[in-house]
Amino acid sequence: MFQKVIVANRGAIASRLIRALRAMGIRSVAVYSEADAGAPYLAQADEAHAIGPALARDSYLDQDAFIDLIKRTGADGLHPGYGFLAENAAFARRVNASGATFIGPSAHWIDAMGHKTRARALAEKHGLPVGKGSPILSGDDALMQQYAQEIGYPVLIKPAAGGGGIGMLVARDSVELGVMAEKARSLAMRGFSNAEIYLEQYLQRPRHIEFQLLGDKTGRVRHLFDRDCSLQRRHQKIIEEARAPAADRGKIDALARHLADTFSQLGYDNIGTVETLMSQQGDFHFLEMNTRLQVEHGVTEAITGVDLVRAQIQAAAGLALDDFLPADIQARGHAIEARVYAEDSRRFLPSCGQLKVYRPPRGLRVETGYAEGQSVTPHYDPMLAKLIAHADTRVAAIDQLLAALDEFEIDGVKTNLDALRVLLRNDAFRQGDVHTGLVQEVVLDAARKAPAPALA
Repeated sequence: MFQKVIVANRGAIASRLIRALRAMGIRSVAVYSEADAGAPYLAQADEAHAIGPALARDSYLDQDAFIDLIKRTGADGLHPGYGFLAENAAFARRVNASGATFIGPSAHWIDAMGHKTRARALAEKHGLPVGKGSPILSGDDALMQQYAQEIGYPVLIKPAAGGGGIGMLVARDSVELGVMAEKARSLAMRGFSNAEIYLEQYLQRPRHIEFQLLGDKTGRVRHLFDRDCSLQRRHQKIIEEARAPAADRGKIDALARHLADTFSQLGYDNIGTVETLMSQQGDFHFLEMNTRLQVEHGVTEAITGVDLVRAQIQAAAGLALDDFLPADIQARGHAIEARVYAEDSRRFLPSCGQLKVYRPPRGLRVETGYAEGQSVTPHYDPMLAKLIAHADTRVAAIDQLLAALDEFEIDGVKTNLDALRVLLRNDAFRQGDVHTGLVQEVVLDAARKAPAPALA
């Protein structure tokens, strides 16, 4: 087992990783940029080291700084969390070459699944459900128009090396396609230093259902059920739950088993999440596989009792799944998570400032990287906290989460608290009638009906 692990991240996820390491008796090394000096998670770690200025590219994305820190601290492991360098295959190789272990899937798998069209091709080859799409599109507009006609409008333009919804744009006709493709290339280049794009069938009002997988170095993979992440704004999730409500459980469970069998045959070796869209007709469409811990991992932990961070670390240390997972993992009750953001939820834009009041609720699991008096800066994702409710039934979990949101006191920045409450009280949502456009429909409808600043 590891003796000392660098936590190559910040905020709530850094705190979560440090907590798991402490429970396992492993020393933790926290890092911080100038903007995060004094952040709460630093006091939780055994060591804390400055790694650079506020800009992520000069700190949390600085590979050389982490390789140097491995040498200076004698760390034998590095956990990237999510975001930043978590899905950077070159970084994973550098960490392993330095003598430490990258705690996550191997660089081979990060490479294989990190490029979306290659991942789609692999999924299709192994019998996974894949919707209509195109290969990588160069600047040949005629070819792009041809693929769009074959797929059928509307089409979704996606960066091949993307993530987090960045650069994903919809084109509803051939004229719009040219304009949106150019914009998508620009966004992709800015966000991922890779301007490659491709087209995918755009589904109307689909559900976003993902599957949690966990593998070990022997090549065995098991699934830990599914999550519904349909409630999104700008293609980014804000409410997630496990398991998917009001859905064909037989179909979902069959796909979960198929995914576990497929990735066992392929030799997948750590944590991973297969993301799919489910059409209104109940057909699944493979989107991608994220080769990292997900933000929403807590709802899976709540229903299974499996600590996914601990499991990641154990698998990376060489333990077999049978050594640390129950023989029969059961899903108990229902769990739901809300992401609390510092944002203007009318326009879905970040809100910066000092947290004059910041008092999270009690009585349920809260993951946060902030404390009262701290400032929300423009340098990083504006998520303040995740609230995770777990109860015997979905309705009880939703009501528990609503009560917690009512108790959450925040002043100094705008938040999405009111928007979250509107969504959780929505009749369609409470009945499980969810889709990826529901947030925009419900929140914007509420904003039109309410006097400003009802959703500030």
